[in-house]
Amino acid sequence: MEATGIHLWLVLWKAYEAVRRHAERHIHSLGLGFSDFAVLEVLLHKGPTPVNTIGELVHLTSGSITAAIDRLERKSLVERCADPSDRRARVVHLTEAGRKLIECAFGAHAAAMEAATSGLTAADRVEAVALLKKLGLSAQAKSVPEYRGGPATLFS
Repeated sequence: MEATGIHLWLVLWKAYEAVRRHAERHIHSLGLGFSDFAVLEVLLHKGPTPVNTIGELVHLTSGSITAAIDRLERKSLVERCADPSDRRARVVHLTEAGRKLIECAFGAHAAAMEAATSGLTAADRVEAVALLKKLGLSAQAKSVPEYRGGPATLFS
């Protein structure tokens, strides 16, 4: 079988979707939404973090990250505090309840992701990570001219 760029992209897409669906189903089984889990995970591993930085890290818009933080704050899982170095910014901290929840949830999720990726040996995973990083960096370095026409101009 020929491994063209388009074939590789399709295989990556399908594999990503399968692993993503597994991850989302597991996160929902924990009683958490995906964005709430992502926010709590950032705070667990990065520590207190400004709201806008969390949004960038978990790929949420300004409005969506605010809604997520509000939701988590209502559940007493996080709290907003003034940033000591920038009075305009708010830093989000895990509460004790939030830390307990995400530590337990993250441990369970790590086990679920081990199961999802068990089709690869440890050596396969090391090789896959190296190859995917290489692919990602290479793709990132390539510039693609911005397409400015409508769909009809593709075939005219």
